[in-house]
Amino acid sequence: MPNSANASGRILVVDDQPANLRVVSSLLSRHGYEVQTAPDGAEALAMLEARQPDLLLLDMLMPNMDGFALLAEIKQNPDLLRLPVVFLTVAQDRELLLRAFDAGAVDYVTKPFMPEELLARVNAHVGLKQTRDRLERIARERQELVNLVAHDLKNPLSSIWFASDMLVKNETKPERIPRYHKMIHESAEDALGYIRRYLETQDTSRKAAEAAQSTGLRDVLDWIVARYAMQFEDRGVQLQARAPDAAPMVAIDGLVLRQVAENLITNAIKYAPDSNVDISLRGGGVGFWQLLVEDRGPGIARDQQHALFRPFQRLAHAGKDDGRSSGLGLSLAKQIIVDLGGQLWYEDREGGGARFIIELPQMSAETERPAANDDPQDAPA
Repeated sequence: MPNSANASGRILVVDDQPANLRVVSSLLSRHGYEVQTAPDGAEALAMLEARQPDLLLLDMLMPNMDGFALLAEIKQNPDLLRLPVVFLTVAQDRELLLRAFDAGAVDYVTKPFMPEELLARVNAHVGLKQTRDRLERIARERQELVNLVAHDLKNPLSSIWFASDMLVKNETKPERIPRYHKMIHESAEDALGYIRRYLETQDTSRKAAEAAQSTGLRDVLDWIVARYAMQFEDRGVQLQARAPDAAPMVAIDGLVLRQVAENLITNAIKYAPDSNVDISLRGGGVGFWQLLVEDRGPGIARDQQHALFRPFQRLAHAGKDDGRSSGLGLSLAKQIIVDLGGQLWYEDREGGGARFIIELPQMSAETERPAANDDPQDAPA
């Protein structure tokens, strides 16, 4: 909580008397506060809508728009409902005090005020406001963390469920049993890796560490095929991977790129269940490489594409939404890629279907990029 020695915070003082504005502003500024002043309610309202302070010091009885009218306007703005208001009054009139508190004020100071009293009340209410803001920010960050972990665990857990279900049914070919065991083991490792990534590393250091790492795009394609080919086969479709001979390195942690690619692959399984899915690599702009995930499903309707990467947007496709989607996958994927200096976008595929493109900076200058007319699909992965 701020004190008179090291106070900080923004305060808006509203009074129709210029002398009062000068005295209050000077006192609070000397004690570390950022102070704005307004001579009436109308000007104060414009300031509040432009930038919200930590506290409003308000003279209730003013010509034109008085303090009560201003509080009535504040009540209509949901962004200002939590703003603490301390009103200034020339006398301790009981009816005026009750009316002010009913209007939304949290405290009052009588004029002429004692500097120590004004500072004490300002310090207390600014401190409470800033403490509440910090707690709300922490709560939001924790909820975001829960959302991230829960979403990222969904893909490895789905792979564990698929492999274990095939084993429980005891209908799989004997030579495939070791592959299902391996899928369960590796998926569990991935799940633990996601938890460690979000719970054991601070956000800023995590991003710095990820930016300094690299991974081979060909390795990611091989991993996707190993992890998901049998799930596609179980649905009677194929997962096809094609890449150029070069094996470019891109600036991203391998686990993170796999996480993003999984979101795109599982979306294809969900929304294009009867369609083969193609994943391929190609050179992007100078110094960039692209990973493409394409299907021949219904694609994304034009009127929904603008919301594709917004958080909590669940885009149902022809009744394919199973109700388990959080609407976070594409939003998180795009945020991760953009934070690392890349891009993720959607295109309608020629001939029908969906195409998602991940573009990432190439890590090694020695990696040979294919010529502009090279077709990455000429060399099967």
